[in-house]
Amino acid sequence: MIAESIRQWLNDAGIQIDGPNPWDIHVRNEKWYDRIWRDQFLGLGESYMDEWWECGRLDEMANRLLRGRIQEIIRGDLWRHLHLLPALLINLQSKRRSHTIADRHYNLGNDLFFSFLDEPHKQYSCAYFDETNDLAQAQINKLELICQKLELKADDHVLDIGCGWGGLARYAAEKYGCRVAAVNISSEQLHFAREFCRGLPVQFLDCDYRAIEGRFDKIVSVGMFEHVGYKNYRAFMEVVHRTLKDDGLFLLHTIGGNTSEHDCNEWITRYIFPNGMLPSIAQIGKAVEKLFVVEDWHNLGPHYDKTLMAWNDNFQRAWPRLMSHYDHRFKRMWEFYLLTCAGAFRARTNQVWQVVMTRREAAAPQPRRKTHVLRGESQNRSMTRWLAYPSSAASK
Repeated sequence: MIAESIRQWLNDAGIQIDGPNPWDIHVRNEKWYDRIWRDQFLGLGESYMDEWWECGRLDEMANRLLRGRIQEIIRGDLWRHLHLLPALLINLQSKRRSHTIADRHYNLGNDLFFSFLDEPHKQYSCAYFDETNDLAQAQINKLELICQKLELKADDHVLDIGCGWGGLARYAAEKYGCRVAAVNISSEQLHFAREFCRGLPVQFLDCDYRAIEGRFDKIVSVGMFEHVGYKNYRAFMEVVHRTLKDDGLFLLHTIGGNTSEHDCNEWITRYIFPNGMLPSIAQIGKAVEKLFVVEDWHNLGPHYDKTLMAWNDNFQRAWPRLMSHYDHRFKRMWEFYLLTCAGAFRARTNQVWQVVMTRREAAAPQPRRKTHVLRGESQNRSMTRWLAYPSSAASK
């Protein structure tokens, strides 16, 4: 009965068991059906890691699965939802717990991350594939887009909250000549970033965002807000408000969800991003009330699908030199992460937002359009960028 129900739900989503399409699921262990019924997406991911099933196109399987809304059809009982209680009762992203994500993910080893990220900026966030299919150029496009939206100038003092391996800090300091204070709690990332930015006006701070002091002309946070947690969204925005000068600009780059949630996919939080959580538009809006004016909201979601697919291609090519440090189960875990996340963006379940804000005290900026030139390593080309605060609404 359980097997037949799951087969029917998958068929409705365009996925066949042992079918001919690359996104079809080939079951290798008949206990798989009971495991999926019991553990849902957690069971789907763990059973893939355990080689209970195979699929030629995990990305497209996830896309069809999510578009078919199977996660809404298979409703769990009370016991299946007990994992939600800690997120509701405890501040899982408190200052005391904040290093969990660094210890369990970002400190896994630079050899792993550098095997699939771009050179030289090592951006672990959504690229911007505007008129290019090259990952490195797309990440330069993203960095340039952020700098343009922040209107960086040589006399700016910039705060980068969650600076990763220092790619954005180095780009801003080298190209725009500004000073950067870059905040991180990952020892592996900071060790590399300090060498990567040696000789540049970049100061690295090993501290929780709640401990940041000073005042800054521009503030940016890329790919860090997903670790803040809904109980701390307001506190994060209060820190930014306290440290941003009255006439400053703040850009938030974050993955987001279509609905307000208080947890995240259980497989993702167990194996990839512990205590991770995707904010919604409503949650961000509530967090910035009476603090900021939202000047611009740009959705880059489709670009993350392409970014993740490029990362997986790089990861697969690099696996022969990684396999001495990571086992086969880890490989399946990592490809499941990259490819099903790509499918989630393709299905429009997840989004990527760049939100530009000003303090309420700031004077209203003048609407305008600018033409900028981006110069890639392998091409010179001019592009028209929309950059109109607050009137611009369309993304390319």
